[in-house]
Amino acid sequence: MKIEHLQGLIAAPFTPFDSNGKLDVSLIPAYYSFLKQNGVTGAFINGSTGEGVSTTVAEKKAVAQAWADCSNHDADFKVMAFLAGTCLADCIELAKHAQEIGLYAVSLTGPFYFKPANVEVLAQICIEVGKEVPTMPFYYYHIPVLTGVNLPMLDLVRALDGKLSNFAGVKYTHEDFMDFQSCMSYENGKYDMLWGRDENMLSALVLGAKGAVGSTFNYAAPLYYDLIDAFNNNDLVKARVLQQKSINMIRLLGKYGGISVGKAYMKVVGHDLGQFRLPVKNMSDEQFELFKKDVASLNFDEFKSK
Repeated sequence: MKIEHLQGLIAAPFTPFDSNGKLDVSLIPAYYSFLKQNGVTGAFINGSTGEGVSTTVAEKKAVAQAWADCSNHDADFKVMAFLAGTCLADCIELAKHAQEIGLYAVSLTGPFYFKPANVEVLAQICIEVGKEVPTMPFYYYHIPVLTGVNLPMLDLVRALDGKLSNFAGVKYTHEDFMDFQSCMSYENGKYDMLWGRDENMLSALVLGAKGAVGSTFNYAAPLYYDLIDAFNNNDLVKARVLQQKSINMIRLLGKYGGISVGKAYMKVVGHDLGQFRLPVKNMSDEQFELFKKDVASLNFDEFKSK
């Protein structure tokens, strides 16, 4: 398989729920149009931001089908489906479904309950799932802060090279720039390395990253495209200022409760996607009013998605 190196911003969409916490896929077509309107080049669905670990197999399939229905006509918009990682039989079922409905790629994390003992076991897991969809690009999703699986990705790339024909690369959501650069350099840049830490994008651009997957691209894509343009124009002073705006925006996630705050940002830009499911905590109505004031103090209107 020829490995395509994706470019631009790939959003990690939130999964839409109604006021009763039930899946509401009717909101996805407008969501897709909103992302397209802001220059986003793809969607990494059912991931951390999309609560893929908190939805059933049937719900994940419904989300995938809804994204396929509204975007499969669009060759410039790549939809990648996260398969979770604890039950390999479920992962294989979801991968086959993604292939059947015409999505672009699938992605897998290391199992995060019974964790792989070493890179060899992790590679075996990837092969077990990836070989079932040989015509689809397969990405490993490295996010040790959530999975606890913190093995060097260079070792995994080496272990999979030549062993899994559709292995395309890594969605790299970690701060080990030495490992990231080594993966990017492997075999003259053979594999696609997608950056996954929005608050560190400038540092990844310096190392040569061209594609990124992130949750804040849902509601602040113009900020990051301005940052990329500043970097490409060698205006590093402007690029650092823009990266700091990203950091200031992301700090509010920590202030108001974490990952669920992303849906509050989406509400500010006009897309109410419901709340996160337990065990994630959502902010109260009173906190949301305070949050909006903090958001306004960032001059969010100047760089938000519209």
